[in-house]
Order: sequence, then structure tokens, then C-alpha cells
Amino acid sequence: MATVGVDALVELQGVALGYEGVVALRDVDVSIAPGELIGIVGPSGCGKTTLLRSLLGEPELYAGTAKVADNTRVGYVPQVETVDWNFPITVEQVAMLGSWRTRRWLPWTSRAERSRARVVLSQLGIADLADRPIRALSGGQQQRTFLARALIRSPDLLLLDEPTSGVDIKTRHEILHQLAGLNTAGVTVVLTTHDLNGVASHLPRLIALGEQTVLADGPPSEVLQPDILERAYGQPMLVVQSGHETYVLPIPEEAPGAHGDVLPPPEVVNVIGRPDSDSDSDSTSAHA
Repeated sequence: MATVGVDALVELQGVALGYEGVVALRDVDVSIAPGELIGIVGPSGCGKTTLLRSLLGEPELYAGTAKVADNTRVGYVPQVETVDWNFPITVEQVAMLGSWRTRRWLPWTSRAERSRARVVLSQLGIADLADRPIRALSGGQQQRTFLARALIRSPDLLLLDEPTSGVDIKTRHEILHQLAGLNTAGVTVVLTTHDLNGVASHLPRLIALGEQTVLADGPPSEVLQPDILERAYGQPMLVVQSGHETYVLPIPEEAPGAHGDVLPPPEVVNVIGRPDSDSDSDSTSAHA
């Protein structure tokens, strides 16, 4: 990648990305400033991981320019589903893998590196698991272990692919809290997510993908709109706004909101039956 000016950490201009000659994303214009917290959303196969990994310089660049600021340290957390859990390795050893680039060809780890690993594991609340096999952990513990690996090098830019996938609500909240803390400390965080309500709606900036390009880029209140979501996901969406909260639900064509409505936050929202129905007998009320 080329380098950018002082105002941006990463800048993609007119970019087309893909693999083995097949374009996955085109006409991508994205600028990321230092200290941002960004979520990439969209349906499966829309290119979320491709866009995320473009910040590592991995997908093939077919058009446009991709630039990154000089001396940017990047940490990457892959989807846990892509990991071979049969590989015999401990939590501390996984974390230590994050320091291999600083050691170049040296096959051993230094005392300082091991100390750094223990500090990071402690910060993430898994120091007591350091000697446990990675395959013996829960999904949330595994996710924190790979986060530790990414944090070993004190990254300026942290990239996470579906960091809350496969974890319970409590663990999801804890992971998001840790990421928010890192962001507050100055780390730029970019993550992909399928969870529009539990994750995306709580992030300050979203990038919505669909139709092989960026459909929208901005705060959740602007991106989580019925027309944008229908283009992205290929089906009508019900969007309920309540104060600063935004909730998104897929709905059948028969329901109110199926034609691109944004519903205000009344105490009762009717979600079953057509808006022009002569009878309310088939309506079901859902409390907001």
C-alpha cells in the first residue's frame, strides 16, 4: 500500500477488490481517521471480510488506490470458525504468535515478550487460562485469546472479523466493552458484524455493503434505514427508532413497515397485518 497524509489512517479511493480474477467489491471509497470505531455490516457473502482484509493488503487490488499511514501497526483477529481447534497450543502460545513479526527469523521468545503476553492476558481477564489448551476454552475465552494475540504488538489499527459471533449476550457485551476501552485509549477499531441490533446499532459509524459496493457510510441513524437495508439484504426491514436506539427486524411483505417505513417509538407497535386492513382482528401488538 501507498501512504496517506496526516489526516487519515487508511484511505481507499475507487477501489475494486477480489480474488483470483473475480471482483468481490467495486467503486469503494472509504477513509478511516485515527481513533475511529467502525462496524462493517451486510449479508453473508457481501464482501465484509474482503473489505476488512483489504486493510491488511491481502485481496487483489484491481482498480483504485489503497493507502495506509506510515508505520501503522495492525492487529488482526480472524473469525474463530476458521481456526483448527485440534492444533495443540496453549492460550499463552497463541498470544505469543502476535510477536513473531518483531522477532523476524528468531525461533525463540524473549523474557520481555512473555511478560508482555502475560500483561495482555491479564488485561483481558484470561491470565489464569495461560496454560490451558485453546480447544478447551469457551467461545468467549477463545475470542479473547485471539484478541490478545492481536494486542501483543500494541496496534494502532485493530481489525476484527465477527468478534461477537457464537458468544452469549453477556460475553458479547464484555467484548464490546473491551473494544470500546481500547478505542478510548487511542486504538482505531474496525470490525465486521452480522448483529445489527446487539452490535452495529451501538457503534458510532457503520459501513453497509451490498450489490458489490458500499451502499451507505455514516452513523447508525443514517445507515440503518429501510431502503438501504432492503437493498443490502434483499428483503423489507422494520426499523424502530426509540430515543438514541435503533432496532431492525426482517418482516414479511404483509406487515406494516414492509414498504420502507421507519416507525416512531410508540409504546405499542403493530407488526402483523397490512396497514390498509379494514379489520384489526388479525393484529398482534408488540411492546416497544
